[in-house]
Amino acid sequence: MTTIAEEVLLLAYDEREGRQLVSSTELDAAVGGAVLAELAVGGRIDLADRKVTVRDGAPTGDEELDTTLARIVAEPKTRKPEWWVRRLTSAKLRRRLLSRLTERGVLGEEQRRVLGIFPSTRYPERDPSVERGVRERVRDVLSGADPDERIAVLIAILHAARIDRKAFPGASKERIKEITEGRWAGEAVAKTIAAVNAAVMSAVIAGAVVAGSSGGSG
Repeated sequence: MTTIAEEVLLLAYDEREGRQLVSSTELDAAVGGAVLAELAVGGRIDLADRKVTVRDGAPTGDEELDTTLARIVAEPKTRKPEWWVRRLTSAKLRRRLLSRLTERGVLGEEQRRVLGIFPSTRYPERDPSVERGVRERVRDVLSGADPDERIAVLIAILHAARIDRKAFPGASKERIKEITEGRWAGEAVAKTIAAVNAAVMSAVIAGAVVAGSSGGSG
């Protein structure tokens, strides 16, 4: 079974060429948010009232999730979801998850040079059935099917990081808004979706500001 973060990556890369569909700033924020969301959906943490609190600190069996959960358990202060997503936003995390997908034969890994000079790594699909399954579940919900919490959180993350417009260009903006606002869900689920959506958006904006400042100073 793929994690939400892995599903984000599968939808954020072009199937044939293995290129990113969005910037690294947006993608890394989405992956960080997805790891936090997975712990919430799995009942390990709670995101209500704009706070991250631990409900069950026992290991999940997934190395990346367990590392993050241990960090949350060890943190002496109660932090907001935005705080955690910013700390989870990392190219290293993205690369580790891409390596996992490569090791399982879902993606390939190809080293190339852009303009014959700049090194670039591409991740074309090797087993398209995995992404196809994720894409079909998302499309069903975007077409009107009732979502579960997991798919709703995935769609909220894709929207916050602007991946939805690339991966599902014909999707109804109204339907995406309806899902991310949690109109269909109970209060607890709606709060989780809203918290993840806001946290990823905050991380995207913060990353863009940092990138812009770095570019301006160069």
